[in-house]
Amino acid sequence: MYPFPQSVSPAVRTHMDAQTAFLNDMSKSMFRSFQQICDLNIQLVQTMLEESTLASQQVLSADRQTEIFTAASSRAQPATEKLRAYQQHISRLAADAQVELARVTEQHVQNTTRTARALVDEVARTTAEETERNLRTQQDAMRNATDPFVRGNGDARGDGDAQRGQTEARQGAQQAAGQGGRTAGAPTH
Repeated sequence: MYPFPQSVSPAVRTHMDAQTAFLNDMSKSMFRSFQQICDLNIQLVQTMLEESTLASQQVLSADRQTEIFTAASSRAQPATEKLRAYQQHISRLAADAQVELARVTEQHVQNTTRTARALVDEVARTTAEETERNLRTQQDAMRNATDPFVRGNGDARGDGDAQRGQTEARQGAQQAAGQGGRTAGAPTH
């Protein structure tokens, strides 16, 4: 009913297990990196909010315009330094994520490659067996289609039985005639 076997072969199972382990470790690594970037973004937003709150307080508490400009410019320098530090942290996290992904890949590549080779070998073997079986079935079907009355040994079914029966009857008659002639020609006492 189904074109594929219902049971899963051991080669498929081990390859799927190796692939699953590889993908699980990759996703864990990527999730950790994403979580670190999110934490860094939250930290940056908190810091920027604190800085803007302090700048707003200084601007609102200023009596003269020069104090307003001084307060705004004094807060601009720390904000740029924090953005530069943020950029460096992002670069470091990206590099760390790349190193971690390379480590996970290196850790799983040998096992995954080995299981993939075993799977390919099994598929090739199974395919060759199926091809040979189908070829034999097709040859038998062609043989039966060309002469449906021919048996496996080449005799025709109806004619061969009749001919064989006639031959056996002749041989039986000859043997009986040979034995009857001997007994008829033998002296009786």
